[in-house]
Amino acid sequence: MRLIVLCVLLLTASPLSAAERLNVVASFSIVADFVRIIGGDRVNLSTLVGPDGDVHVYTPAPGDAKRIAEARLVIVNGLGLEGWLPRLVQSSGAKAEVVTASKGIAPLKLRSGADPHAWQSVVNAKIYVANIADALVAAGPEDADFFRAQAKAYLEKLEALDREVRDAVASIPTERRKVITTHNAFGYFAAEYGVQFVAPLGVSTETEPSARDIAAIIGQIKAEKISAVFLENISDDRLIRRIAAETGAKVGGILISDGLTGEKGPAPTYIDMVRHNIKALTSALDH
Repeated sequence: MRLIVLCVLLLTASPLSAAERLNVVASFSIVADFVRIIGGDRVNLSTLVGPDGDVHVYTPAPGDAKRIAEARLVIVNGLGLEGWLPRLVQSSGAKAEVVTASKGIAPLKLRSGADPHAWQSVVNAKIYVANIADALVAAGPEDADFFRAQAKAYLEKLEALDREVRDAVASIPTERRKVITTHNAFGYFAAEYGVQFVAPLGVSTETEPSARDIAAIIGQIKAEKISAVFLENISDDRLIRRIAAETGAKVGGILISDGLTGEKGPAPTYIDMVRHNIKALTSALDH
């Protein structure tokens, strides 16, 4: 009898089979990380734009329509980030619910429209998590307690992360909280935490700056008393050294903006990404 009871308990505790899990498709790696943490082993998670992929310019693969057709939920960032997705959902004939993780966030504006990079504020990330948890609970009510518990534990980690970022920024003298970067992805971080991100004048983010561009950047850094420079489209170390030598600005490392890295990279999770960026910023600004 004891053996039978033990077998029953083992069967009850075993992980859900693939057929029993909720099929969820995430548009890209950051949203996928949130789903992975909240959904745990109760979801089959598929990610369209994986680690190190660029969601802005993604071209759907042949198998993507099939993945969406088999999904119960398709979870997206929204704010215009996945311009390629509506056509893909339509062509798949899917009946999946499309969930916008950024719902409820007041968008900032870029010249091209809404700024989609709302996750760069940890405060906003908590809204993403709440929206995703609500969607999973609605789609899989039998696992509602599990999803809510996972979300609660993760929200506590994000609360701690938000304090970590604020403490790190507070350690930087107010007059030094200004950087030049070729990214236009940090508006929400800037608005939330008080670090000013300045675009280099007249420089394309797609091509290497010319000598004239570099001279303009140097003039801008001096005029605006900018403390650090993150120019990731400059591959020539001599140009970087010239900027640093002529301005006194510290040249920072790489800021991660639009997606996570692979497991061996510096930002395989959202929390890793935020910590990587704040470390890069503080090491460049706090001296």
